[in-house]
Amino acid sequence: MERSIAVVYMAAGLSSRFGGKIKQLAKVGPNEESLIEYSLNQALKAGVNKIYFIVGEKTEKPFKETFGSSYRGIPIVYTFQPFDTEKRNRPWGSLDALCTIRGKISSLFIVCNSDDLYGVDAFKKLVGHLKNKKTCATIGYKLKNSLPEKGRVNRGIFRIKNNIVLSLKEFLNIGKDNLPENKLTEDDLCSMNIFALTPEILELLYKKLILFKEENKNDKSVEAFLPHEISTLIKENKLILEIYPTDELCLGITNPKDEIKLRETLNKINKIKLIK
Repeated sequence: MERSIAVVYMAAGLSSRFGGKIKQLAKVGPNEESLIEYSLNQALKAGVNKIYFIVGEKTEKPFKETFGSSYRGIPIVYTFQPFDTEKRNRPWGSLDALCTIRGKISSLFIVCNSDDLYGVDAFKKLVGHLKNKKTCATIGYKLKNSLPEKGRVNRGIFRIKNNIVLSLKEFLNIGKDNLPENKLTEDDLCSMNIFALTPEILELLYKKLILFKEENKNDKSVEAFLPHEISTLIKENKLILEIYPTDELCLGITNPKDEIKLRETLNKINKIKLIK
């Protein structure tokens, strides 16, 4: 019996840098697809058969109005990440967002950001992994494909042995000009927050979330980040995370006008595919 595989998009938050607009719905594709539609199309080509949208106060209505209950015949499940503005300055983070699907998902799943683009190669590798193995997995993007020509960014860098992730460490303010001083190279693999997980691992992550909230109950701004807690489970020998490198570019939207550059990039990619 073939395993059912879902794709889970974290779409609860809005970036203040994007002026409060729903950047996931920006038209960037060669056929006027929105960013999230373009990503969904890659996931469907890879064989996922269920869609989860984790939404928030600002994104719930636009997403439901845009997609309704299904996309191209694939059912959509919506879960809501709450945010008590009287008690907190911001939501509890990506781990909290993911745990909203707990109890609502029984299939294997791929979780990813809704404002980043993952190509069909990434989805195919993770779908194939979940169909054939019992471990979890992720995609490693070459650092040279994820750094801007100018400026600095934060990236989670994998430490790997025999295609198994040993750790995932966040490096702050790195750019093409300061890799050596951070003991990094352009061929190091970084994370784009796309993981193939199981409901059993979700239960372990939920326990981490409960503990995190208790330990930080008086901090109104601290967030529980999914990559950090995945790395913690690895160090505790509770999770085996295999990694698949990809040569695909690291694409997405962070700031206003990024959608213009992304649209140009996707048009070029589409033309290359048509020529081939």
